[in-house]
Amino acid sequence: MNAWNPSKQELLQQTVEHIDIKRHNVVPLVEAMKSMAYSARDLARAAEIYDRMVRDKDCGIVVCLAGSLMSAGLKQVIIDMIQSRMVDAIVSTGANIVDQDFFEALGFRHYIAEEQLKSGMFDGMLREHGIDRIYDTLIDEEELRICDETVKKIADGLPPRPYSSRELIQEMGRYLVDGAAAEERQAGRLPHQAGESIVQAAYQNGVPIFCPAFSDCSAGLGIVAHYHERRGQAKTSFDSAKDFYELTQIKLHNPVTGLFMLGGGVPKNFAQDIVVAADILMAQDEGKHEYPEMHKYAIQVTVADVRDGALSSSTLKEASSWGKVDTTYEQMVYSEATIAVPLIVGYAWHRRGWEQRKARRFADLYAEEPISLGAG
Repeated sequence: MNAWNPSKQELLQQTVEHIDIKRHNVVPLVEAMKSMAYSARDLARAAEIYDRMVRDKDCGIVVCLAGSLMSAGLKQVIIDMIQSRMVDAIVSTGANIVDQDFFEALGFRHYIAEEQLKSGMFDGMLREHGIDRIYDTLIDEEELRICDETVKKIADGLPPRPYSSRELIQEMGRYLVDGAAAEERQAGRLPHQAGESIVQAAYQNGVPIFCPAFSDCSAGLGIVAHYHERRGQAKTSFDSAKDFYELTQIKLHNPVTGLFMLGGGVPKNFAQDIVVAADILMAQDEGKHEYPEMHKYAIQVTVADVRDGALSSSTLKEASSWGKVDTTYEQMVYSEATIAVPLIVGYAWHRRGWEQRKARRFADLYAEEPISLGAG
């Protein structure tokens, strides 16, 4: 019935290209959307809030990434945000950071699927070719295995102990910057041409990246192999409590914070919960509740339906009942991220408030013992 059976090479032809917000001044378009209705007006307000966030000299900006965003062409947007001091910390799913961004940093690419592949009727054929599908995007499974092996190699080279995801992602950034990746290419184990990378840009600009569910990606697969090989020996492992503790240090160090959330899930919950965690730590140290500031700004771009009671779809107003998000500058944008995010970020980038913004380099917080509570 499904006689169409192209070769693997024929299927992996056209690469996904990452949108460059610097080339498209969307300010007039977004400003025109202010006088429209529905999601257009919501998006325009979100763009204004993000621009306000960037211009607020006291605000630490945390960006949350959920869903397959880097494979879809948003990688360069996040890199531009890092390099333009428009983000101070990132909380993400592991897939975005490892399987997609680090994967491309090793020289691999994501590919555009032909229209008929979206039907799902040819997924068996794709599996026979060793090709993975994300809706209309294709990935070479053999190349993903190399990504897994690279993470294992990095873990193998570390002193065996529990690490936060931030520490391990920092080591991945070091691997890309210090020449280790170039040595792998010269030895023929990686492609010769690598792309720009969120992991590398974050490492170079002092932007910490947290992946609270780090096992759920290539990093987890690499660590599983590391564990298996080192049965009965000391191992490198993930420490999710350390992740949460380190992320909370940002709120304690920088009381004024803003969230820009792409999707929901674990990154959204962890980033919102640092307000509550900071409250607990301050009460533990001071013996009383000081109630840290809620997130002053919050934007969420999502297509999730609020009626299922899930965290991904819960509104930012609902989060205020938990003491997490202030409602003065909050905006839900019900849109798919590849449409909304280039407009929101492009608006703020071309308004150029970032030019007067200082880099916070929150990654430097972890060079010594955690800061004392209430500092800032």
